[in-house]
Amino acid sequence: MQANEATILLVDDEPTIVRMLKKILEKEGFIHIDTAATGEEALAMCDSRSYDYIVLDVMLPGQSGFEVCPKLRQRTDAPILFLTARSSDLDKLSGFALGGDDYVTKPFNPLEVAARIKAKLRRYGKPAEGPSAQGIYGFGRFRLNELAGELTVEDRRIPCPAQVFQLLLFFCKHPNRIFNKQELYERVWGESSFSDDNTVMVHIYRIRERIERNPAEPELLVTVRGLGYKLVRGGNDDL
Repeated sequence: MQANEATILLVDDEPTIVRMLKKILEKEGFIHIDTAATGEEALAMCDSRSYDYIVLDVMLPGQSGFEVCPKLRQRTDAPILFLTARSSDLDKLSGFALGGDDYVTKPFNPLEVAARIKAKLRRYGKPAEGPSAQGIYGFGRFRLNELAGELTVEDRRIPCPAQVFQLLLFFCKHPNRIFNKQELYERVWGESSFSDDNTVMVHIYRIRERIERNPAEPELLVTVRGLGYKLVRGGNDDL
């Protein structure tokens, strides 16, 4: 996954640390960065948006990072890096046991954090985002061939306009993950300043017309009420 495609959540109640990390990450090419000052705020943000990586401070007001981490794990499988002044082996093991993926002790070099995020995203992004060896994504009754630019539904090639294809490709690269309309508009159309809900909804329907048995009752590209849309991958789907 490229830095400019990843969505990062920084959770820390120290504004100076947040500003420093955000500045360095932006210099390293990350453009989708959200921040939260408490665990409760982070949980609420993960309820409404999908993240590719989370940096989580341990010593937060209210619920600690250790307390919040298992709750985040119920909402996302994104890698979680703990930031903490604690350096004992027990603390590190506790963080990993609770669902953390990495651990950096304060004081730290923000460039090291950026490097760790990039390294993890390179590895973590492959199963979720990478196509098969042939560039084909299989979801039961339909297949999307990224390299050939073809959509096949029940062994029939279906005409697919470029932007509809790109939106479906984005969903195929992020199966079982919820995206709201603004996220989709920013990450597929590439616009962050103006989000056109109607554009997204029209293209969602155009996808459903092509891949669903009944577009009015979607089984693959489903609406998650109050949160957004996700493309459902079942256990029998083949890549």
